[in-house]
Amino acid sequence: MTDPNKGAKITLYWLAQSRSHRILWLLEALHLTYELKIYHRGADKLAPRELKEIHPLGKSPVLTVQPAAVSGQEEGKPIVLAESGLIIEYLLDHFGANADASLIPERYAAGAETVVGGETDSWLRYRYYMHYAEGSLMPFLVMQLVMDTVKNPPIPFFLKPLPRVVAGQVEKAFLNRNIAAHLDFLEEQLRTSPGGGPYLCGTTLTAADIMMSFPVIAMAGRLSMEGYPGLSRYAELLQKEAGYVAACRKIEEVDGKFEASL
Repeated sequence: MTDPNKGAKITLYWLAQSRSHRILWLLEALHLTYELKIYHRGADKLAPRELKEIHPLGKSPVLTVQPAAVSGQEEGKPIVLAESGLIIEYLLDHFGANADASLIPERYAAGAETVVGGETDSWLRYRYYMHYAEGSLMPFLVMQLVMDTVKNPPIPFFLKPLPRVVAGQVEKAFLNRNIAAHLDFLEEQLRTSPGGGPYLCGTTLTAADIMMSFPVIAMAGRLSMEGYPGLSRYAELLQKEAGYVAACRKIEEVDGKFEASL
């Protein structure tokens, strides 16, 4: 029987309430065997210092890949991968064929392989969302999380109104309208998805949907989805995907519970 890992030993350093869950989903979707190391945030909501032993920034997700020894040589140092986009692309480059169906859309339209502009709409969307999730959407969601924290600081109650006013002004002047713009954009993108969707890039799940799963599911659980029926359905659809369900079950088995949130 063919080894889906190609002899490689894979370890995922998974942090609760983090982007690492989508990497776990991909590992399940690619039918890979892996070691899972679970970490929890401290009272300060930050990642534990132990993660700095794996990667200098001490963030999650981090994935290590220990390649199989070549021609009887000893195993070399493991490859340490950080950043969700890089991890996803690396796993697809080496193990993408393991998926039940391709997680990358066809790049070119038939007969347009050498033509500038011959890329399919699905592929262009796929490449876009692999960058959009972290580059455009997540900064506003993180800022919203910060503002929510500012509204409830650990200070005497008679001082609490001041930070709440400050946070409220930031939301009113800047944050609310930007988040609303992204919600409108995603609703329209789903409405115009190739082939009628229901995924962002067309009729089948892609790695871009996995990449987008963390912000989309977090928004659906934290923000009002009134007026965004397509986005609400999309968030529900992602949570029913076999790989997502398997990843949740894995965390529940090892850690006792799983919560999808920022």
